[in-house]
Amino acid sequence: MTSTDSAQTPAKAPAKDPWDLPDVSGLVVGVLGGTGPQGKGLAYRLARAGQKVIIGSRVTERAQAAAEELGYGVEGADNAETARRSDIVIVAVPWDGHGKTLESLREELAGKLVVDCVNPLGFDKQGAYALKPEEGSAAQQAATLLPESRVTAAFHHLSAVLLQDPDIEEIDTDVMVLGEARADVEIVQALAGRIPGMRGIFAGRLRGAHQVESLVANLISVNRRYKAHAGLRVTDV
Repeated sequence: MTSTDSAQTPAKAPAKDPWDLPDVSGLVVGVLGGTGPQGKGLAYRLARAGQKVIIGSRVTERAQAAAEELGYGVEGADNAETARRSDIVIVAVPWDGHGKTLESLREELAGKLVVDCVNPLGFDKQGAYALKPEEGSAAQQAATLLPESRVTAAFHHLSAVLLQDPDIEEIDTDVMVLGEARADVEIVQALAGRIPGMRGIFAGRLRGAHQVESLVANLISVNRRYKAHAGLRVTDV
């Protein structure tokens, strides 16, 4: 290569800092299934961190009662209104109602950033075990049912007990975030980072969601053996 060729070669742009995440403090977060343990815990933590939160339920009165209990400006509404009014919608409904709930909200969730945190699990005498949906995972089922939404997966490995405990200031855990669009993943990472002690970690595309969802079965076994509320930390990141 001549000196002239070298001078004409454009300089390579520096790699983007993976911790350079967007400001999500002004976004409204809706939680479908916000009256259940995990949904309620996430709503509480995000609202306590200053996020505007609406919790949804099939029954408006249940959502409103739960919102009043949580405080921090949380509002309650039915699932459809929650989806319409929110910028980001966290799906925390029971697995057995996952498909029907999302199918019924396809119109309201169009264009929204959807964060699926549902874990398809079965239980027998030996404990919890992972189920594999036809689509591959709960998140992939959501993406199939919501073709006009931006579906990500996150918040699977959090203890509802710790999330709802007002005496705990920080949640010492990482959140594995999966999605197809890096910009959407970074928004969810930033949202996780709003909760003290928590980090959002990019963990790949949606096709890897089954492994992440399934790991909850192992954490349930850990918790039962050690009487704990185990989470995850990713090392060397």
